[in-house]
Amino acid sequence: MRTDKRVGRRLIAGLIASAICAGTATASALLDHPEQRLREAVDAMHAGRIDQALRDLDQLVHDEPNFRLAQLLYSQMLATRAGAVNSSFSSGDAPVDALIEEARLRLNTSEPPPGSVPASILSLSARHQHALLADLPRARLYLLENRNGSPQVLADFYVAMGKDGYGKQVMGDNRTPVGVYRIINWLAGSGLPELYGAGAFPTNYPNVWDRSLGKTGYGIWLHGVPDDTYTRAPRSSEGCVTVANADLLALRSYIQPGETPIILSDGTSWLPAAEAAARRATFLARIESWRAAWSAKDTEAYLGFYSKAFTVDNMDLKAFSQYKRRVNGAKRYIDVTLQNLDVYLYPGEDNLVLAEFDQDYKSDSFATQSHKQQYWRLESDGQWRIVREESD
Repeated sequence: MRTDKRVGRRLIAGLIASAICAGTATASALLDHPEQRLREAVDAMHAGRIDQALRDLDQLVHDEPNFRLAQLLYSQMLATRAGAVNSSFSSGDAPVDALIEEARLRLNTSEPPPGSVPASILSLSARHQHALLADLPRARLYLLENRNGSPQVLADFYVAMGKDGYGKQVMGDNRTPVGVYRIINWLAGSGLPELYGAGAFPTNYPNVWDRSLGKTGYGIWLHGVPDDTYTRAPRSSEGCVTVANADLLALRSYIQPGETPIILSDGTSWLPAAEAAARRATFLARIESWRAAWSAKDTEAYLGFYSKAFTVDNMDLKAFSQYKRRVNGAKRYIDVTLQNLDVYLYPGEDNLVLAEFDQDYKSDSFATQSHKQQYWRLESDGQWRIVREESD
């Protein structure tokens, strides 16, 4: 037993301590998930139960022969216990360095605090039963369930992103975008090149905000991996988000193409449910005040919700204001109702909120239904105002 503990400490000091903090390992998305089995083996190593760790890893690599991180840990354990030096394990070896980064990301993560919700989702309408949230720096994809407008974590998975990280700007930069998107389709793997594995969920990148900033590129998908791969290195795609084939197929039953939002985030923070509810109520009240002013034909109050930086359809605030005064002044009545309201704290931006909803507009001379996206910015006077607005 003393020898086992010494071997365990040597291994931790070599491979594990540089990449893994086993004590912070989280519960897995699925109890028998390969990642959870890997964590249990690392916990056994850390506790000096080397025989148990070796048995666990031996079974894991037998069941998942393409799980390269598990293979590396297993081979390194065997070499270290035998007193041998594994010459292939050295700093500067790109494939091994990628596996070390994968180990750190997989096993150095922590669960969200109990009862907390992601700060980036202020409100989800009932039309979305589920949502996806990718914390790109932590290589984590959260499957969220909508419970009365509040997103709750059902499961989480390891994911990989672009070769050059996140923050996509232009086509070909090998970065994964940061923003709020929708899953628009499901493409079965049988009709795709081998690279995409079990299938793919295309997204609607570039969205309205991306285009307003001049961002370019296309074809940002959530997809699987080739059959000879369990998962890809943390930074390995041309901008897509990739996940193990089994995980992708598990997610498929929760995703509704055309509806399910996917938030690609540059970092996820978590709020106590009560604080999140208060933020939600505050912002929903702001949107309701905008709607009420419009419906009341209080045009000046309505225009007060728009920023001096506002643009829409090649109009700045001055042109938009002149247009709205002319149109609203000609109406005997206006009635605006909103449905299916989603509100997101937009990732990668300072104090930007996206409100997305279905709008029903009626007046004495005109009626229309549309889907609207509003981008609200917190301004220096402490008020949220609309900086961009588009309808389809």
